[in-house]
Amino acid sequence: MLGDYEKFILNINKKTGINLALYKEAQMKRRLISLYEKKGYKNFQDFYQAMEQDAGLLNEFLDRMTINVSEFYRNSRRWEVLEKQIMPKLLQKNQRIKIWSAACSTGEEPYTVAMMMSNFIPLSQLRILATDIDENVLAKARLGIYPERSLNEVPEVFKKKYFTEENGYYSISPEVKKSVVFKKQNLLDEPFGSAYDLIVCRNVLIYFTEQAKDILYAKFSAALKPGGIFFVGSTEQIFNPGKYGFETEDTFFYRKK
Repeated sequence: MLGDYEKFILNINKKTGINLALYKEAQMKRRLISLYEKKGYKNFQDFYQAMEQDAGLLNEFLDRMTINVSEFYRNSRRWEVLEKQIMPKLLQKNQRIKIWSAACSTGEEPYTVAMMMSNFIPLSQLRILATDIDENVLAKARLGIYPERSLNEVPEVFKKKYFTEENGYYSISPEVKKSVVFKKQNLLDEPFGSAYDLIVCRNVLIYFTEQAKDILYAKFSAALKPGGIFFVGSTEQIFNPGKYGFETEDTFFYRKK
């Protein structure tokens, strides 16, 4: 017979696609017990039943169980460069551009790309590939619900157009969601696609060894078409871009030769 927490794991998996069994049990249970006790519940069953009735409580639970360090338009000045300088050049060559958000975490990055691209082409014509190694962050990305702090840098016009607010949490619109396809992928071990116009991989490579970075830069370069752009995070400057067939297009933007 399943225990209280095991039943909770199954219910959450059915409801959200998130598999709590992939987390260290003692740590996750501790975190969730402190949340449900704070809210006045006695066990996981009562807590789940309450979440079934209360979307705000469910959103609070989702926020607690994934440690979200991502945000929309992170380092917004770099996104401005992408929108004002990089994208117009790419779209001059080809209106149907191929985009990949690698190590996309909980989805803020590919959804930012989608919103930005809506200034150039209809979202219905856009398909962005977004990949991550963690199935739980992908499940959360597909749900598309975020705490207010994740939206600090979102332009007001997009906030009004593409988000619905409920109890301090923001749901991204179905039209933005449909423009992004999420898939599980291990960057080091699995092959990449090809002929991308834009690859965004930010604030992830800092966690890899120099040897792993070397392999990944070569793989990213091979995945881009000539003239394609590789967009990295603000602590991830490539000091020898020529080694990988890149030229510096702007700070943190590299063009494949």
